[in-house]
Amino acid sequence: MNAQQKNLVTLLAAALVAGGLGLYAYFGVMRPEQKEAQRKAAEEKVFALQTPGETGTDGGAAPEPVFTWLSVEVAQGKTVMELKDGTWRITSPISVRADKNEVSTLLSQLSVAKFKATLEENPTDADLERYGLKQPRGTMTARAYVPDAQGGGADDPSRQRSTTVYLGVENNFDGSVYVRREGDPRVYSAQGGLRFVLLKHTNEWRDRVVFPVEESSLLRIEAKARKNAFTLERATTEKPWKLVQPVEMRAAADQVKKMVSTLEGYRALGFPEPKQEEKVRQALEKPMVQATFVRKIGGPVRVRITELELDGGKQVFALSEWDSESILSQVDSLALNVLDLEPKDFKDRKALAFTIGDVARIVIHPATPTGETISIVQAPDTGKWEVASPLVGNAKQFKVASLLGSLEKLEAAALGESNPKNWGKYGIGTTGHGVTLQDAQGQELARLRLGTEVKGNPRRLWARGSSEDVLELNKSAIDALPLALTELMDGAPAAAGTP
Repeated sequence: MNAQQKNLVTLLAAALVAGGLGLYAYFGVMRPEQKEAQRKAAEEKVFALQTPGETGTDGGAAPEPVFTWLSVEVAQGKTVMELKDGTWRITSPISVRADKNEVSTLLSQLSVAKFKATLEENPTDADLERYGLKQPRGTMTARAYVPDAQGGGADDPSRQRSTTVYLGVENNFDGSVYVRREGDPRVYSAQGGLRFVLLKHTNEWRDRVVFPVEESSLLRIEAKARKNAFTLERATTEKPWKLVQPVEMRAAADQVKKMVSTLEGYRALGFPEPKQEEKVRQALEKPMVQATFVRKIGGPVRVRITELELDGGKQVFALSEWDSESILSQVDSLALNVLDLEPKDFKDRKALAFTIGDVARIVIHPATPTGETISIVQAPDTGKWEVASPLVGNAKQFKVASLLGSLEKLEAAALGESNPKNWGKYGIGTTGHGVTLQDAQGQELARLRLGTEVKGNPRRLWARGSSEDVLELNKSAIDALPLALTELMDGAPAAAGTP
């Protein structure tokens, strides 16, 4: 064996020794240490659903359990909650939706809550009495499954886990709570926050959303309140709202959104006691407010609200019913007013109702009889805007886009009378200063007619738009519109001014 071969053998031997040491360090030292750390972590958890040293399919830490069933028993009674089709529901003593925020907070505690200290290894009855664990203040049982590598295992018996924890009294010194676990004789202390999360009766676990409606999902709203009744509808959720009863007119999108959002924002203040429920339901047979919300997906949501004398005072209750769900609850008295709206409350302050993409021709009418009308058309082959009169040439594309965008957003600062007999008193006629928008077939989409200055307010102009209401427009908004040929046409002569 030559020197080079001897060196190679020496290197291989060293590598084998190093590898052996590494394997020993991992399997002989590190791996046991990891297992011990995992075991201690499992033992420290209040809700230990994994056995000490349990690992995942890859040999690492076991995945976090997925909770599927919860039982909370306090002095007022026992509440059972189950995860069904991705939604937590109370299944006993009643069948209703659970408050997702409350359940989420509870699940967070189940995952992270740890013991602070071990107080008694083998407590006597006297010890248990002193810690409030002889007759626990609360009992919590949780069921879960440990998911496999694909996230499944919900129906695999070998992956099912269960644990029960008992809560005692509070430690007045540091606010912690005394705890005991089923199958474990020891008494522990845990963070006091656990007590606030767990010790709740059934009504505190209930979902408090009274009116489950979202404007974006609605197609029709029918409402009858104490003074007013109305019907709103739209063809699709992408289309604008229209008031169809008691009068027909465009409805302001912002107002409809505000109304629905305000109603949806009310939460249950409480729930009627069983002995009161019959009286409340009888009162709701003749509600002060009733409404039906037709949704794009799912059945309609029917709402009834009324006020009645109960326990020596007036209280307001609401009943919402949809699909197979319902909720009967006490709500703030202001909920009676949310749907009590007049037609004028839905009036749209937008001056013009049109879709920018439908516009193929813009006609700007002059402010004076001697002025020239400006006509701008969209070329059908290129889609570019061109000036057709009084001169012919290329239009400034960004200026035309700015004009259309500003007209689409233009809103009245105030609304005047509706459908006046004489528009002339506002300086508005069938001709005169303004803008007309047409489609490719020459049909009028919208027209803005500008009138005289508002008396007593020189900063505003009278105007007529797509509705029959007299509009007050801010003069500054009109002055900002690019209406001059020099602003709209490439290479327009300087003499061409404002129409």
